[in-house]
Amino acid sequence: MILDPVSQNPLCSNPLVTRDDVAEALLDLFDPLLPYFSNGNARVRLDAVAAHFDRAAADLEGFARPLWGLAPFAAGGGDFPHWHRFAQGLANGTDPAHPEFWGRVRDKDQRLVELAAIGFALCLVPQHLWDPQSAAAKANIAAYLLDARRYDYAANNWKFFRVMVDLALERLGIDFDRALSETYLDELDGFYLGEGWYRDGNERRIDHYIAFAMHFYGLIHARLSPPGDPRGLRFRERARAFAPDFRAWFDADGGTLAFGRSMTYRFACAGFWGALAFAEEEALPWGAVKGLYLRHLRWWAERPIAFGDGVLSIGYGYPQLSMSESYNSGGSPYWAFKAFLPLMLPAAHPFWTAPETPLADAPLPRPQRHPGMVLLQTPGNVVALSSGQQNLAMRAGPEKYAKFAYASRYGFSVEMDERGFETAAFDNTLAFSEDGLHYRVRETNETAEIAGDALRARWRPFTDVEVETTLVPAGAWHLRIHRIRSARPLAIAEGGFAIERGEGDADRVETTADRVEVEGPHDVAAIVDLGSSVARRPVAQKPLPNTNLVVSKTSVAQLRGDLPAGETLLVTAVVALPRAALAEGGLPPVPAMPDLAALDARFARDGRTVSAIEVAP
Repeated sequence: MILDPVSQNPLCSNPLVTRDDVAEALLDLFDPLLPYFSNGNARVRLDAVAAHFDRAAADLEGFARPLWGLAPFAAGGGDFPHWHRFAQGLANGTDPAHPEFWGRVRDKDQRLVELAAIGFALCLVPQHLWDPQSAAAKANIAAYLLDARRYDYAANNWKFFRVMVDLALERLGIDFDRALSETYLDELDGFYLGEGWYRDGNERRIDHYIAFAMHFYGLIHARLSPPGDPRGLRFRERARAFAPDFRAWFDADGGTLAFGRSMTYRFACAGFWGALAFAEEEALPWGAVKGLYLRHLRWWAERPIAFGDGVLSIGYGYPQLSMSESYNSGGSPYWAFKAFLPLMLPAAHPFWTAPETPLADAPLPRPQRHPGMVLLQTPGNVVALSSGQQNLAMRAGPEKYAKFAYASRYGFSVEMDERGFETAAFDNTLAFSEDGLHYRVRETNETAEIAGDALRARWRPFTDVEVETTLVPAGAWHLRIHRIRSARPLAIAEGGFAIERGEGDADRVETTADRVEVEGPHDVAAIVDLGSSVARRPVAQKPLPNTNLVVSKTSVAQLRGDLPAGETLLVTAVVALPRAALAEGGLPPVPAMPDLAALDARFARDGRTVSAIEVAP
């Protein structure tokens, strides 16, 4: 018998239509963790994968993260038979004399992250975690939480973690210095950009953390704050403004834009929709919110995201360490339990009773100035043209933030060999090489503007090479115009979308002098040179396996050539579509050569700086 890896996913046979289905999903995802609890129940160690923090903090991560889902489930009346493990683990983990003690907290420590989940759970279900404790255990727990909150938290969404601990201290009647969290809440307000958008700290970084962190914690704060609390009202107002824009990040099948860091958190992206329900905030009609939420969970039910024992893997569409961050340990994927907030609501709540409504048609293309994106809906997919963001601190940061386009259906690829110019995917990227071995791609931008539905950025792969890239939607296609000034000759390679590759040589490849089209088992992709000032040869690239986030083997339509010294113009059209969505004639017609003078006039007249870039690098 050949085992289908999707069948190892605990969600795979769940219809995910009703509240009971979602509750069952939570328990099915949790149960595989039980064999990994330590004897004293304070630590959960799932594998030998290391993160940059110490092992005790990683074990705490495995212990704490399921609480994001278990606590609202129990608060909503759900029967969870293992609370004794968490109560004992909490007592032992905070006891300095116990061998499973979690260790002392330090500034910007991972323990601060995980204590947010514990604070949230203590606030919601003290009857399971606090009330059963002895007086000595309560003293240890209180001392640990009070000690932790006096340390410095990272200057981004982490500042909410102290707020989550404070909610517990308030609920338990433990005195603490409220001024510390008021300061952090004021600083979090400083990250707000307007129109529902934050940035994740003073960084050129506006990604899914805005949804499953900034708004997620803000909505929890709003629900648990007294009615009329001014901060809670602001958090609600901002979430209402954000919801229509974030809706555009989801495709009709439930997939969401694969973009940025922490993609291993997977269906945490449903956490925003769940947090709206948790906070009783109908930012969109309940049927629309419910549809976005449940379709996303169902999208994940169809993917091989777990190991044979049902434990969630590090990765995205399948187990894949190459895309992970230095802060990912084996317990990291359980941040996805943030999706289960709505289980606090009774079955009679309108979130659960409203009929699901399909993804509403939104004005498209949809420009979003703050993240520097233009969103396009294509069949079973959402595409974001992107300029203005960066992340130089993360592994594969350029791939996660600085490509020209990102997609829900096709994800993005992370390169595995900085010396692999000939073998790299370069999906939605323009790469330059001076020796045919090493290469440079866009990592950051010197400027980034949006004008209507077009984006323009200036960047440098080398100090003596300047590139101005303009991105323009064109139906299912999009156009890229690169104006390059180079002090020397270089090799170049530009890629389209990475689509799933079939086994053997089954894929169809068609090339002409200026075009390559690749047809895999499920999708068709093409890249076309529309009239560049240098010749480029079409290539059907077969990147190294396990580089793409969504599928493990891909094909990428590329254009490769040689760049002379001086000024060069490259004009490219790119598309990828499911085979099932193609008309009888195949791909839609290739767009015409754009009017460059008209584009220049548009940016001169309407260009506005992308918000993401308005922080010094």
